[in-house]
Amino acid sequence: MHEFDIIKKYFSKLSKFNKHSLELNDDVFFDKKKSLVISIDTYNQGIHFLNFKNPELVIKKIIRSSISDLICKGVLPKYYFVSGSGNKKTFSKKNLSKISNSLRQEQKKFGIYLCGGDTTFSNKLSFSITSVGYSKSIIYRNRAKLYDDIYVTGNLGDSFVGLKILQNKIKTTKKIKSYFINKYFKPEIQIQLTKELLKFANSSIDISDGLIDDLKKMINKQKLSYKIYEDQIPISKNLHNYLIKNNFKKLDFISNGDDYQILFTASSNKSRIIKNISKKLGVKISRIGEITSNKTKPTIIDKKGKYLLTKYSGYKHLF
Repeated sequence: MHEFDIIKKYFSKLSKFNKHSLELNDDVFFDKKKSLVISIDTYNQGIHFLNFKNPELVIKKIIRSSISDLICKGVLPKYYFVSGSGNKKTFSKKNLSKISNSLRQEQKKFGIYLCGGDTTFSNKLSFSITSVGYSKSIIYRNRAKLYDDIYVTGNLGDSFVGLKILQNKIKTTKKIKSYFINKYFKPEIQIQLTKELLKFANSSIDISDGLIDDLKKMINKQKLSYKIYEDQIPISKNLHNYLIKNNFKKLDFISNGDDYQILFTASSNKSRIIKNISKKLGVKISRIGEITSNKTKPTIIDKKGKYLLTKYSGYKHLF
């Protein structure tokens, strides 16, 4: 079963009378009266990170992944909790010291504070991160409007290449290898854009499972569809050169997740505001398509105007 099928069948009814849960169909819990916003994520070795050879990098990746849930909602993260299950090898003094130093660096970089957590013994390594922020309003999923423009921040696909390099499935030069692996472990989350999002975004989500899959989730309870222009999807110069050199398809590399960029929709009359904020903050924001009626099929159009199949889904949490 897909994770969302499990939620719908076994747990959604439990939150029926709790409006703060947002029907268990958004990134966060939101209590508007108390201005409280919470998200929680679990990370397992072998699923969310390959191994624990670089604990100082793994912990940075999962912290950024977690607070990204708040950032894409227009909420600045303030506090976080860390729970971990491991053994004497994974939680050695050396590894714990590296984890602690990385957390200190991330706290300074993003203005967040550790508030607690839990540790348990297990031969299966995993972490759970709870992120907390405060805001009187958030940007919800399923609030997109017909003919909204679709935007994404930053570049997509670099993290996926980094993962493939770590899996020894891709070979490249030492310099480029270092670039992609760094993007995998330290995604560039756009925290400086957080509060600005509330000025123009109608709906939003962070890209964790892949561009197309997360776009579908963002409008999954609306009678809407979408049109995406392949040539407008932003990628780095390094990825562009890699694709050209190896004759690879762009869509095969930008639909796999782990980007943690912000995907959002906005009315067309907000385009100037978005352009100005992008320039002011130095954050790359690209218009990649538009929301359409559900009378039309989800569409990806290449630079020649050819319609491509939307087979590119992303990562699936299957049980």
